[in-house]
Amino acid sequence: MGIFEKFKNGLSKTRETIFKNIKTIFSGKSLTEEDLEELEEILIMSDMGVEVANSILQELKERYHQHNSTSDDPLLLLRDILVENLDKGNVEMNFDKKPYVILLVGVNGSGKTTTAAKLAKMYIDHGKEVVLVAADTFRAAAIEQIKEWGKRLNATVIAHQKGSDAASVVYDAINHAKSKNKDVIIVDTAGRLHTKSNLMEELKKIKRIIQKEIEGAPNETLLVLDGTTGQNGISQAKSFMQAIDITGIIITKLDGTAKGGIAFAINHELKIPIKLVGLGEKEDDLQIFDPLSYCNALLGIGE
Repeated sequence: MGIFEKFKNGLSKTRETIFKNIKTIFSGKSLTEEDLEELEEILIMSDMGVEVANSILQELKERYHQHNSTSDDPLLLLRDILVENLDKGNVEMNFDKKPYVILLVGVNGSGKTTTAAKLAKMYIDHGKEVVLVAADTFRAAAIEQIKEWGKRLNATVIAHQKGSDAASVVYDAINHAKSKNKDVIIVDTAGRLHTKSNLMEELKKIKRIIQKEIEGAPNETLLVLDGTTGQNGISQAKSFMQAIDITGIIITKLDGTAKGGIAFAINHELKIPIKLVGLGEKEDDLQIFDPLSYCNALLGIGE
């Protein structure tokens, strides 16, 4: 299955629930004020946010009237503007120094552990040797889940008992990766916001250990956001950003929500690139974020 097909399938709920009327709006000979009002409602309902929706509509009006012609397809104009409002970041697959360390952070339930495994598969498929680190030591289920994924993917898992010091698990993983010349370390961390101050201190400690043991690491600190939580995810993100430098966003569970416009709100509010998106439950449903495929899938272009 090609990348567009994956985005198309993964975003079908958003497209069929919210964006389905857009083609009808743009089927007339001209774009009226009533059309624009209906479009604004659609964009806001997708969880894009009022400010972003207004900005996109204003740009659409200006470009549409600037061309002063019905020969330009307003749907494609809208698509181009939407693409410009999404910032993507590169996920490094080839690196000079190793081990390459990826720290995954986010609240419990956001899909961090599953995302860690899917990310591991992505690197394994590129010929890399991966170490998965069960640094969410507060949940026995998370430790067992990582171990199970390790068996399935044939990846090394470093884990201690529940309640262990998370930073010591990471330390052991780094020593293992160095001694075995492994390529990538992916660290799954805890995410219990009800003890937020403790969580943030733990993340800082993990980061200090990584920095002490490997120069320039962590190479990526990726915040995992559950796409189904919509605007609440942005509030969560801001809490993490106060404690630790985030280099990119992973949006999960986009196949389970009609609020696919949240990607635009995330970019606008956080000013951090989206690097990966989860479009399903299969091992290969974690995809490198592609704004063009994303927007085509939302609008039903290319169907």
